[in-house]
Amino acid sequence: MASLADPQVRMRHDPVPARLSRVPWPPSPVRPAWFDEPHPEEPEQKRQRFRTVWISDIHLGTPGCNAALLLDFLRSTDCDTLYLNGDIVDGWQLRKGWYWPQPHNEVVRCILKQAKNGTRVVYIPGNHDEAFRDYVGLSFGGIELLPEVIHETADGRRLLVLHGDVFDGVVLYARWLAFLGDSAYELLLKSNRIVNWVRRKFGLPYWSLAAFLKARVKNAVQFICRFEEAVAHAAQDRHVDGVVCGHIHSAEIRAFGDITYYNDGDWVESCTALVENFDGSMEILDWAAIKAAEATQAGAAPRRRLEAVA
Repeated sequence: MASLADPQVRMRHDPVPARLSRVPWPPSPVRPAWFDEPHPEEPEQKRQRFRTVWISDIHLGTPGCNAALLLDFLRSTDCDTLYLNGDIVDGWQLRKGWYWPQPHNEVVRCILKQAKNGTRVVYIPGNHDEAFRDYVGLSFGGIELLPEVIHETADGRRLLVLHGDVFDGVVLYARWLAFLGDSAYELLLKSNRIVNWVRRKFGLPYWSLAAFLKARVKNAVQFICRFEEAVAHAAQDRHVDGVVCGHIHSAEIRAFGDITYYNDGDWVESCTALVENFDGSMEILDWAAIKAAEATQAGAAPRRRLEAVA
């Protein structure tokens, strides 16, 4: 795909309970009138088409969620299949205190409209939205809930799609450490918001302090490398050609022998998505970098016109 910029991008599940499998879902709800009405704040945007889009780690229900950038991305793209690859809603944070502003409603609304308009939407719950794992095998609002998926690309490759927390030893074997780390991470994201509030005052684009620090902390880098190797090894054992996951908030495309490892990133730090083009090729879209480049180009155009007049 011709990119808009050159951004830097560099199991375990229980079966569906018998009592739930007998419950019709969804129970034929009546859609509210606002669902089918055009939203007054939805601008007409040029849309890019992809065969498949993967997004994960949105963390709706937290102040760190970059809902505005995500909405811009969703309104700028169309796809045949949309994978919501875990941690879409942050149940851990919502248990501590309710936070759900209008932009988070708009994200949900936008995804539901895509499902209504013919996009296949698959929701693979992660560890922060693990409550939805009790309902895998069901669907609601046209959205399928599945524990994992084998996706076949346009060029015939088979990719294992899952959130990835099953490979995180801290989440699996020391849950209290995971919650402790989550609290420290939330503090980092608060700092991230303060930094970007100051940057907006000076007319500067979004920049992720959290991603910057993570890339420079030795232990974080080592953890990411070990995680990627574990995921790729599991994909090899499953006899697939590659694996797509999220969980660690680090977008990447990397080869491990015959296995291609894909991570679609997140929407609290880097604001990235993984996309498959119609020829089967795949790439990471760094939406924050793309929007920053667009803003720079838009600001340069008036200057060029003034120089020409002078």
